[in-house]
Order: sequence, then structure tokens, then C-alpha cells
Amino acid sequence: MAATETPIPTVQATAKHVHISPRKARLVTDHIRGRSVPEARTILAFTQRAAAIEVEKVLRSAVANAESNPALHWDGDQLVVAAAYVDEGPTIKRWRARARGRVARIKKRTCHITIQVAQRAAPAAPASEEKPKKRRATRKSTEKKES
Repeated sequence: MAATETPIPTVQATAKHVHISPRKARLVTDHIRGRSVPEARTILAFTQRAAAIEVEKVLRSAVANAESNPALHWDGDQLVVAAAYVDEGPTIKRWRARARGRVARIKKRTCHITIQVAQRAAPAAPASEEKPKKRRATRKSTEKKES
């Protein structure tokens, strides 16, 4: 029988129907996944992609959700981005007139941005001091001893 682990409590925020291509938004969310919230905010502030603005709004919302949850009382600076992912939303289809009576399809893609934050893991207890390992004798060190 496998041991069951207690799930880590997380708080999430989601922005739906954002008018950015999911592929472009994923490039930004990949940079902040697994980082602390202050570090993620700094990265988003200096990222020059339009999706960074939308991702930062969702991150701020997730932190506000965690701070205002009465059951948790988490500090925003002690949080980590546990998960950040972008799902595809509905695609708005438009038409553009082309030459000789033809039509070209324009796909205006949307996405759903979700960010989950969790509390930073407590630092591990210091390990007991280990004995230094003995160095193996190399060929050069044995030749020096012989002469």
C-alpha cells in the first residue's frame, strides 16, 4: 500500500478570455514558474512582451487571494509560484477580403492564464557534520613519494 502525501495548500487566480495567443503567453509564464513572488514580479517588470502585463495582473490577483484568505493568512513575500500555465481559449474567426473574390481567414486567439501560489517551504534542518572523504592516491602523488 502506497503512502499518501498531504497535498500542499495552494491559492490560484485565473484570467479568462485574454486576447493574447496562448503560445506567446506561455513564453512568459515559463520564466516565472517555480520562482518566489518578488523575483517573479521583477522578471515580469523587465520582460518586454505584451503578455507580461497580463501575467503580472494574474500574479497580483493570486497573491491578493492568498493574503486575504482568512484560513491561511499568508505573507505575499513568502510565496512561491507553484504552477503557472496557459490554456487555449475560444478562437474568434474573422474574414479578410482577398483578390479575385476570395476570402482569407483571420484567427484571433484567446487564452486562459492560471497561476497557483504556495507558501515557501521551510528551510531544512542543518545536516550533521560529515567526515571529510579521503583522497585517492593518484599516479603523480605516488611518484613524488618514491623519489
